[in-house]
Amino acid sequence: MRDHNTAPAAPAAAVPGLIDIGINLAHDSYDPDRDAVLARAQAAGVVQLIITGSTAASSARAVALARAAPRTLFATAGIHPHHAGEVHAGSWEELAALARAPEVVAVGECGLDYFRDYSPRAAQRQAFHRQLELAQALGKPVFLHQRDAHDDFLAVLREHAPAWRGVAHCFTGERAALEAYLELGLAIGITGWVNDERRGTHLLALLPRIPAARLLLETDGPYLLPRDLRPKPASRRNEPMYLAHIAHTVARARGEPVEELARTSSAATRTLFALPLPDPR
Repeated sequence: MRDHNTAPAAPAAAVPGLIDIGINLAHDSYDPDRDAVLARAQAAGVVQLIITGSTAASSARAVALARAAPRTLFATAGIHPHHAGEVHAGSWEELAALARAPEVVAVGECGLDYFRDYSPRAAQRQAFHRQLELAQALGKPVFLHQRDAHDDFLAVLREHAPAWRGVAHCFTGERAALEAYLELGLAIGITGWVNDERRGTHLLALLPRIPAARLLLETDGPYLLPRDLRPKPASRRNEPMYLAHIAHTVARARGEPVEELARTSSAATRTLFALPLPDPR
């Protein structure tokens, strides 16, 4: 494993008041320097983070991390579609118990992924239905994943509407998908995909179409390191400190001050996930 103990290059400018709504902080790539990762995030202006759960085991780790840092770290609890074929009755019981924890602010990451098809599609749809039902029963929002499954994804969501609310995590789609998600009432999560000159430039024109009260920011670390970071970090691992870099890109595309983007996106995040204000530093 690459050594992460050497601090990467800092973002150009901190943006106070940011919230990272999607960080896989329980991932083992953060094990050597998790405290330093959080310190760098704080220095970049990130005041709160939501740790993504993608299996019962990773959700349990996310809850444990959140429990150790109240009002700063929070968790989701869910079964990613990649793992839908692995679940059994005990997994669902464990997930339901985790989702009830006060540190858990959303059910998921859940949804459909027909790009990789790591789990059978029927199993993915069944797991998606079950997690939407769990979110409805608990009165919590959903943290949603969709890749190459747009039609089935919308069909499942519409079957459960209007009994849920949530965010389309790591939105990378075209205008039609954005409009469909907004029509359903979803918030939209924007990652460093927007900084990828190969795949993400189409998002720049879509960003002004997202209402401020529905636009959320995330890194999805350790994945999706922004490709336009200069100087390029020695490691390809993404981390929450780079949320400031993403925020600057999004604000420029929307034609607004980055401070205003931080204010509105964090307010929208607190509304959707019922987050408290962070403790004063």
